[in-house]
Amino acid sequence: MTRGRDGGAGAPPTKHRALLAAIVTLIVAISAAIYAGVSADDGTRDRAPLAGGRFPGGDAAPASTGTWVGAWATAPAAAEPGTETTGMAGRSVRNVVHTSIGGTSARITLSNLYGQSPLTITHASIALAAGPGTAAALADTMRRLTFGGSPRVVIPAGGQVMSDIARVAVPYGADVLVTTYSPVPSGPVTYHPRAQQISYLADGDRTADVTAVAYTTETRYWRYLTALDVLSHEADGTVVAIGDSITDGFGSEVGANQRWTDVLAERLHEAAGDGRGTPRYSVVNEGISGNRILTGRAGRPADNPSALSRFERDVLDRTNVKVVVIVLGVNDILHSPELADRDAVLDGLRTLTDQAHARGLKVVGTTITPFGGYGGYTPARERMRQQINEEIRSGRVFDEVVDFDKALRDPYDPRRMRSDYDSGDHLHPGDKGYARMGRLLDLDALKGAAPVQL
Repeated sequence: MTRGRDGGAGAPPTKHRALLAAIVTLIVAISAAIYAGVSADDGTRDRAPLAGGRFPGGDAAPASTGTWVGAWATAPAAAEPGTETTGMAGRSVRNVVHTSIGGTSARITLSNLYGQSPLTITHASIALAAGPGTAAALADTMRRLTFGGSPRVVIPAGGQVMSDIARVAVPYGADVLVTTYSPVPSGPVTYHPRAQQISYLADGDRTADVTAVAYTTETRYWRYLTALDVLSHEADGTVVAIGDSITDGFGSEVGANQRWTDVLAERLHEAAGDGRGTPRYSVVNEGISGNRILTGRAGRPADNPSALSRFERDVLDRTNVKVVVIVLGVNDILHSPELADRDAVLDGLRTLTDQAHARGLKVVGTTITPFGGYGGYTPARERMRQQINEEIRSGRVFDEVVDFDKALRDPYDPRRMRSDYDSGDHLHPGDKGYARMGRLLDLDALKGAAPVQL
């Protein structure tokens, strides 16, 4: 890992940057208006009691001391095909998510970003899974979730909502079941494909079921759920990783939690347990397979939105974020030949860094990994990858640099990934490759904040 960007006079001018910054400002403003949530809570405050000192009913409870951090998160990626009319009406959606930190209380965020009509949730619950690879819950952990004191919530099209606080002990490394039920059609479902995790569906309202009997349909999607926060004594903040399929974990074993971000979270957890002076952070993963820095796909809002357009929502607005890790660029090279010039990609990465710095956040960035042998490989794209990596290594883009390219490449053919790190498609690492990536990041590099601009 190398130390990097100081933002001073040594940084080279770029012809695209001013125009790009203006475009990003407009995109962010439009996105913020579209994505305005039904809750005024920004994710950093505890819920207030109701009149007369009562707290919301059901299983919601006041929080004890601790720090709110992200235990898990994902990016809303697209409108699910085939759900344009009915959505998930009449079905229970049991999302399975894996925690990167433990806590004494929990709250969730649900998104209707891609919905074109209001999403009505009449019942939602949270529980610990009874074991790996099951929809069954530990009975004594099942909690009803409420929203402003009510089990029912209506999320407008394009909106999101955060639940009340549920008092439930959530351990580090647990599989958590978050279940929602909607009785009426709601239009396109906001989802995250390629979750590398098995979740479940059941007919009817089965949100309170502790058995797995009704959950007969397995799915590799996360639906509606975009965040699980916990009140923690184990962490002081959150590391947010934004990236493409290599951060999403494509090519890793499904259900095994072997993404590089999972490995990083495990290292931070072990370091804290050993009393080392490393930062006490959780890790959340905001990767989207196929994601690009500069462009999204079609739709309003866009399916697979560009990193520039989603950075505020998916990164800066996550709970108690302290550090951003950026792993992007390969899809701009492979799939946007009309836009993939060196200056535009680098300007995009610098714009993300500037936005993080404006919030006082430190930025760790990575080099672009090799893809020789992949279907989209050409010598021209390889030259572009090398040029972009050279500038990233110079320290003029990020505060810290992790050289994923050097760590994964074949020393005898640097255009290709090492065969034992390769998932088989010559673009995505397998479990061993992701483990190498997760172990490479220096935990001490996560210390500190954005550099002071003089």
